[in-house]
Amino acid sequence: MKILIVIIIILALAMGLFIIFINSGIYNIAATSEHNSLTLKIINTTVDNSIKRHAEGIEVPDLTDSNMIARGFEHFDEMCVICHGAIGIGKDEFAIGLYPEAPALEEEAEEWTAAELFWITKHGIKLTGMPAIGDVHSDREIWPIIAFLQVLPEMTYQEYISMRQTGEQESEEAEEENSQNHGSHTH
Repeated sequence: MKILIVIIIILALAMGLFIIFINSGIYNIAATSEHNSLTLKIINTTVDNSIKRHAEGIEVPDLTDSNMIARGFEHFDEMCVICHGAIGIGKDEFAIGLYPEAPALEEEAEEWTAAELFWITKHGIKLTGMPAIGDVHSDREIWPIIAFLQVLPEMTYQEYISMRQTGEQESEEAEEENSQNHGSHTH
């Protein structure tokens, strides 16, 4: 019985010290100050295990379709490259100040399964700057991004730029066709 009382007292003291620490404001939460190694280990372990657990059971569609990959590239190049960069393409200036830093997905994509990448992309990650794009994109719109992430690690800078130029050319052609069709209806 005495051992149980001692354990309860130790736990109560530890909880009290933890509450004092949290309320003291001592811990520097500035993005310019890195976490200490224990805090970083706790955060990274929590994030990794949460992603793995929540991605369980997600059914991955066929991600090898070239049209799907091209659509995924368009979304990636429009929304993701600003923070994550790409092969030979740096992050936008504001993204350099993110802490934790947004990972280079040409390296990070190989660390996660397609289901895990889908879950991360759809739900985001708290306190990292990674938004939940599932709030504004359907699953059908997110899977192409994951299809593109599957090929990104093997891409060269030239291949990335070529995909960007192809997309820009197709957009210009579609705009031109749309304006011609719209113009012919007004006569």
